[in-house]
Amino acid sequence: MNKKKVVAIIASMAMVASLFVGCGKTKDENANKPATEQAQKGKDIKIGLSTDEGGLNDKSFNQSANAGIKEAQKETGVQYFPIESQKKEDYEANLQSLALDQECDLTFGIGFQMQKAMENIAKANSDKKFAIVDAVVEKPNVQSLMFKEHEGSFLVGVVAAKMSKTNKIGFIGGKDFPLINRFAAGYIAGARAVNPDIKVVVKYADSFGDTNKGYEIAKTEYNEGCDIVFHAAGGVGIGLFKATKELRNAGKNVWAIGVDQDQAVAITDDKGKPMYDDVILTSMMKRVDTATKQAVLDIVNDKFEGGKTHVFGLKEDGVGIAPSSKKNVPKEVLDLVKKYEDAIKTGKIEVPETKEEAGKFKTDVVK
Repeated sequence: MNKKKVVAIIASMAMVASLFVGCGKTKDENANKPATEQAQKGKDIKIGLSTDEGGLNDKSFNQSANAGIKEAQKETGVQYFPIESQKKEDYEANLQSLALDQECDLTFGIGFQMQKAMENIAKANSDKKFAIVDAVVEKPNVQSLMFKEHEGSFLVGVVAAKMSKTNKIGFIGGKDFPLINRFAAGYIAGARAVNPDIKVVVKYADSFGDTNKGYEIAKTEYNEGCDIVFHAAGGVGIGLFKATKELRNAGKNVWAIGVDQDQAVAITDDKGKPMYDDVILTSMMKRVDTATKQAVLDIVNDKFEGGKTHVFGLKEDGVGIAPSSKKNVPKEVLDLVKKYEDAIKTGKIEVPETKEEAGKFKTDVVK
């Protein structure tokens, strides 16, 4: 065998071997390749992420968290190791694997369901740094990233109430927990702000990944007279969109409202074409990507502070209404939404965080 061929084979073997570094339970998405020559600052820093049960490609919450870290990766060259949890029993094992086996400098736990697991692992590994989204873990090595979901949901509630023809709108929550009920509360309050007589039907899927459950609940709410349904249920929302599209194709004037990302453009087919932009009226954007990206940049720049809770609301551009809303929402409705947004930012309106408070909400701040 000639010398050139031997060299080529050795080089190929080295390349293949390098692809398997860091594999196992984790997904190393070409983490070691910074986007530019300048993006070398974090090349020796490892970032880990464990999703909740929805998975990385839930087109919602986990995907947004993943996108923020990947954006930071492009800018800084950090190595990135995401893991998908299939069930609750995976949470502690995944966090432990990332912190110890992969030796991550910062490990994310995504979702309030991971609170207890994060508390246990952070306590057992006090020399490691962690961040959790949507829960507060009071440990000196954990940064808690929280959002004012009720503020963003208020805005889509305004849209729903202004555009409903039946005076009845729906909400699908993933699980009946305080965090999910902040979405419901804001939605109810926003709707009541423009129509005190509006009826809001609230149901729960008891899941963040069961698309069939989302489909069934959506059909039920539409059959009960709702013509617009908002979800805060991760992958369950795909079922809502399927049901909405089916009914609209049958001539029904119904709409869905997305969450976390601009779902009208985020959910695409294999060719990259939006699948539900003709049925999604608007989406309440929860910028989990903003929070996860900033936490990574803080680690890289040696500015990470454990024991801190960061809260992202309308003022911080942590929540808001999707840019694609202008496709299906009339300009006069969006102009009204902007007035309510300004009133919330300036403190003239304090959005309730519970369904009970929202059910009594009234305001005359915006004329």
